[in-house]
Amino acid sequence: MRFTRLHALFAAVCLVWGTTWIAVKVGIAAVPPVFFVGVRFMVAGAILLGFLRCRGSLERIARADWPRLMTVTLLLIAVTHAFMFWGAQFVTSGLAAILDLAFVPVALLAMGALLGEERFSPARAAGVALGVVGILVLFGPQALASNGPGKSAGTAMWLAGGGAIVLSAFTAGLGAVLARPLLRAYPSALVSGLITLGGGVVLSAGALALEPGAVAALSGRWGGAAWASWGFLVLFGSLVAYPAYLLLVREWGPSRAGSFAFVSPAIAVLLGVLVFGETVTVTDALGMAVMLSGAWLTLRPVEPAPAALRVVARPVRPQESPYGSPNPHRPVS
Repeated sequence: MRFTRLHALFAAVCLVWGTTWIAVKVGIAAVPPVFFVGVRFMVAGAILLGFLRCRGSLERIARADWPRLMTVTLLLIAVTHAFMFWGAQFVTSGLAAILDLAFVPVALLAMGALLGEERFSPARAAGVALGVVGILVLFGPQALASNGPGKSAGTAMWLAGGGAIVLSAFTAGLGAVLARPLLRAYPSALVSGLITLGGGVVLSAGALALEPGAVAALSGRWGGAAWASWGFLVLFGSLVAYPAYLLLVREWGPSRAGSFAFVSPAIAVLLGVLVFGETVTVTDALGMAVMLSGAWLTLRPVEPAPAALRVVARPVRPQESPYGSPNPHRPVS
């Protein structure tokens, strides 16, 4: 398997999203989680679109593409994160990690095959299955240690919380697959800026209306650590990693791009060792090895799938980077 620029982008996505868990943990300790993530996406989207406008590459979205763009925005950003953060209140962090990380690649593979954006490959399916096994090995002991519903959540809410996290994985998978036709017609940075801005607005508004403490968080009295973590998530988690991930979805297909879920946890564990002095058990090492093996199988290229039916109005054009290139001949919105 030859190392290419896309592999470098994949490594960057894995590295960034393997470190953001620290920033998220610090941030939501001081700020209501849905409000925290909503403001993060809203600001990141505005910055990204402003950057594209300054470069002269902020293109108009064809009218026929807006329904798909709005659907992707709701699925990939608003609904996914609302389900995820609501469900995480009622299950342990270990179980949340298993449900989220294990089901996202499965959802991407299943949705991609069902919607014609990816050809089903036994080798890729085996890689996804192997990665899921690795996630179970790595996070299973922590999940089992909780012994079912916690003291603060009854059985019904424990099941509802777990179900919400599974639903968030499938909405994320469906959103990424539905975004692929848009990504073939527009730069990934443009699509990323629009969906993060729109999704951030929806999340922030929902948080202000429904989330306890969100209105008080408007004061900005979060503390230095929370602001630093928020800035890190905006810069690296949203402005760098998100356009790169969407470009990988476009070029590689959903399940291959989604194999980051098998690499980022290993980076997170190793970072915990280096930063916090945490220990790695033999079981942890085995789980990481199995996950990385699954990622390797999933990353192997397969025969290109036939082109899916186009519903995007604009013609397909080449794209050289996540941020596209200035095009003075197209209208600027």
